[in-house]
Amino acid sequence: MEKQKFGTAPVFFTAISTILGAIMFLRFGFAVGMVGLAGTIAIILIGHAVTIPTAMAIAEIATNQKVEGGGEYYIISRSFGLVIGGTIGIALYLSQAISVAFYIMAFTEAFRPLIVWMRETYVLFPWVDYLLEFPQTIGIPALLLLTLLILTKGADLGVKILYLVVATLGLALLAFFVGTTDYGREHSVEFFNSYTADREVTAEALNDLVTRAEGEGQPDTVYYPGGSTVARPASPPADPEPAMPPLSFFTVFAIIFPAFTGMTAGVGLSGDLRDPGKSIPRGTLAATLGGMVVYLFMAWKLAASAPPEALADTTNLIMADIAWQGWWIVPLGLAAATISSALGSILVAPRTLQAIAADKLFPATGINAFLARGRGANHEPYNASLITVVLAAFFILLGALDSVAEIISMFFMVTYGSLCLISFLNHFAADPSYRPTFRSKWYVSLFGAIACFGLIFIMNSTYAAAAVVLIGLLYLYISYSNPDKRSLALIFQGVIFQISRRIQIFLQKAEKEEKKSWRPSVIAVSDATFTRLGAFDLLRWLSQKYGFGTYLHYINGYLSHDTSKAASHTKERIIRMAEATDSRIYVDTIVSPSYTSAIAQIIQFPGIAGTENNLLLLEYSKRGGEGLDNIIDNFKLIKSVDFNIGILGLSERGFGLKRTIHVWITRAHLESANLMILLAYVMTGHSDWKDAEIKLFAVFEESKLAEEQQRMYDLIETGKLPISRNNIEVLCRLDDTDVRGVIASRSGEADLVIMGFRDEALKRMKKELFAGYDEIGNVLFVNAAEAVEIR
Repeated sequence: MEKQKFGTAPVFFTAISTILGAIMFLRFGFAVGMVGLAGTIAIILIGHAVTIPTAMAIAEIATNQKVEGGGEYYIISRSFGLVIGGTIGIALYLSQAISVAFYIMAFTEAFRPLIVWMRETYVLFPWVDYLLEFPQTIGIPALLLLTLLILTKGADLGVKILYLVVATLGLALLAFFVGTTDYGREHSVEFFNSYTADREVTAEALNDLVTRAEGEGQPDTVYYPGGSTVARPASPPADPEPAMPPLSFFTVFAIIFPAFTGMTAGVGLSGDLRDPGKSIPRGTLAATLGGMVVYLFMAWKLAASAPPEALADTTNLIMADIAWQGWWIVPLGLAAATISSALGSILVAPRTLQAIAADKLFPATGINAFLARGRGANHEPYNASLITVVLAAFFILLGALDSVAEIISMFFMVTYGSLCLISFLNHFAADPSYRPTFRSKWYVSLFGAIACFGLIFIMNSTYAAAAVVLIGLLYLYISYSNPDKRSLALIFQGVIFQISRRIQIFLQKAEKEEKKSWRPSVIAVSDATFTRLGAFDLLRWLSQKYGFGTYLHYINGYLSHDTSKAASHTKERIIRMAEATDSRIYVDTIVSPSYTSAIAQIIQFPGIAGTENNLLLLEYSKRGGEGLDNIIDNFKLIKSVDFNIGILGLSERGFGLKRTIHVWITRAHLESANLMILLAYVMTGHSDWKDAEIKLFAVFEESKLAEEQQRMYDLIETGKLPISRNNIEVLCRLDDTDVRGVIASRSGEADLVIMGFRDEALKRMKKELFAGYDEIGNVLFVNAAEAVEIR
């Protein structure tokens, strides 16, 4: 028989029973006493400025995808990727595990009235005082008993007690709101006006006040509104209790904020709902807004029912003093709320840890296997539960309820900020597959993310800094331990795509200013990527700092399923090469039946990064001339679109030690000189060439020698020529001198030689133009199609 599906009610009740929990009973009166009614309302509004956007974000995300094991961790890790998701997931797990301790500690507070009654009624039990001083003696057994129930009964236990918990909470709240106090009555009729400081208090009135004070458990002092007191005549003056140190507004906020959390508790029911797309948004938002309304009325009720000094006293369960029959109803409500919250946390926290281990994010295989292992048909996280119990027991033994609340707030803020950020990034990425049935607004999610990440530093800068350092260390550790999981998450790919798309459109439409400087936007093509690495290396050097590079591997053949598959495999190999060399280049493959058709396509490629492609880099082997014929045959085609061309002749020496670059300029190809110098300079921007020295050799006729030499010196003086004056050598060209022989003699040990060539010379000499340089290493022949100015 198919399992009966739930509607919206379980989502609402699960969330509201977590929202109206321990903080409401134990610390909300403290907040009113410390910061007043207006300050408490401000805390409620600021807190819900975080939780409402988060509730909307979680409702949106949950209605787009099925939330599987791990709940919020599943959403975060599948949105941000496993490394970032695992980092936040561990922080989330810590907050959930510490929440177990927090709720158990709060649960022990429900027994305080009973323990006080036992101490006053049965004087034979002196050990009762020990229970008041060390509530851990109740908390640890309660934790162990709860763990035993979870491990034996499983997750079904939570759903069975849900409605009982909500009913008990409702009864406690009703008793609280209908309850009255003498302070409330006196405050409302300004009763204290009859007991002014300049008026004698009659014996009858004083006895009446003392009797009333004894009934309220305060036999020695009667408190009046505004802080005035009347002491009992027969009693010795009591030593004044030390005043509570003042707390900042945001310190109180950090203690109170966990009261507003819990709205995501119903997300885990997504697989059990008839219509998650409706039930999760409705139930989550209804619980969040309903909780806010309840807290606003509670703040007013507390302020009207008790003086600030009584509200700020954390040793007194002030709600019990105010509520009708509060001595038993309020502790019962506290016990129900805290034990249900502890139950929820002890159910969720191990599942988060189990999901992290299932993703194999911990460094040791044995640890992942141990924590991911489950028991029974439902794969209950038995081992992860044991770890959670140990961690919760540690914080219970610490016994600092307020400090634990602040720590929880830090981790909750990180988690909620991440959920809001996921919603915002999904809006911005505009992925067609992101189709939630409920949609928040991008600005609401962005505000929620900023508020979360900003408030953690305002609340407690020390805890915030510690949380940031911890999360940073976790990220580095997980990233180092899981190199195979450092993939770019789809959400970031979508965001980057949208940013790139908008920039490209903007740059294309924007009016172009006059060119002021030249930077390389290079396309390199080779069919011998894995045997001759020269073009790949030269491209990554030119693109590292000043330009942009696209590397294309040419595959000869017709496009088909087989060639496409081979091209994809080749592309992956080149991407790995780029990653291994930390290259900032874009790589791809091109399948074409001929080199000519491939070149025709390549020279029509659109520019990337806001500039048109302005340099085509080709390569050939100097030893056998492999690849040179294709270059010469297609030179005219390339020049038809006025491309700058670089032809790299590769030798067996490679690029040597990468210490010297020689640039040769002659009168015959002076128009390419500036481009050649700039390419040499751009290469030195890469760390491989950072110590390289650029030497410039200029060969001119004797009649032009002095003039050209002075021109270069002038360029150096004005800062336009990035070469030292000592590294320029101007040579006189004699009519019977073979320039190739001069180059070989001066640049025989250079790691790279750059020289120019002209169109006419290539058409006339063809392969002969590139011959005669066997005695030197790699040579880059440059042909400039445009005037490049050195500025």
